[in-house]
Parts: sequence; C-alpha cells; structure tokens
Amino acid sequence: MIRFGSPLIFRRNTISTGQVRIVSAHKQKGENIMKKLLRFLKLLVGIGVVTAFIGCAATQKHESTGQYVDDSVITTKVKAVIFDEPGLKTMQINVKSYKGVVQLSGFVDSEQSVKKAGEVARNVAGVTEVKNDLIVK
Repeated sequence: MIRFGSPLIFRRNTISTGQVRIVSAHKQKGENIMKKLLRFLKLLVGIGVVTAFIGCAATQKHESTGQYVDDSVITTKVKAVIFDEPGLKTMQINVKSYKGVVQLSGFVDSEQSVKKAGEVARNVAGVTEVKNDLIVK
C-alpha cells in the first residue's frame, strides 16, 4: 500500500527481469531496524561471553574452577586419611579446604585426637596450612 507523502524507492526485481517494484520508505526503515536489532543482539551475546570468562577467573575472595577442583580433591584425601586413622571418628570431624588451607572443625574425645587429626591433615599432599578448630567434648 502506498501512502501519500511517503517517499518511494524504486528497485529492480531480480526474480523476473524487466519489472520495477515500488517499495515504500517504511519497508526500508523496517529493514534498518532489523539490522540494528541484530547488531544489538550480537553485542549482548559478546558481553555475555566476556562476562562468563571473567566470572570463571580467580579473585582474592573467589577461587577459580581449577582451584575449586583441587580443594575438593584435598578435602577428600584428608577425609580418607582421617577415616583410616583408628582413633579418630570421621562423623564428628568436618573438613573444608580453600586454596590449600584445610580447616578441621567438630568434636573429638581427647586432646590427643585433636593433635593427631592436625598431624594427619598436614601430611596430605597439597595442604599448605591446617586450621585445627576441633573441640574436645
């Protein structure tokens, strides 16, 4: 539909030669809007990808994915060693690790068990420090 007052653009139809198709400026504006929308969506996707990569990077308060996996391996090893120790009860000792620092918390029966758990945790590969917060009940 052609409206009065709207500028007209003439294009040659590529399907059948010799025909001239009249396209209103309104249709061309719609094509420009679609191009701008596509450009905007590409920008959003780019920003999302950059944000995802930055989110996986390590900071002082957050650890990277690799550090998280390493700490979970250390935690598992410390729990296994404590479980193998006959004098320690694993159900009462909680083990957490962050950047190689292992924290032991929970309850044990004697002061000797507190020292033994700390020594056992220090001997695990990858442990840089042990914070022994075990409490004797």
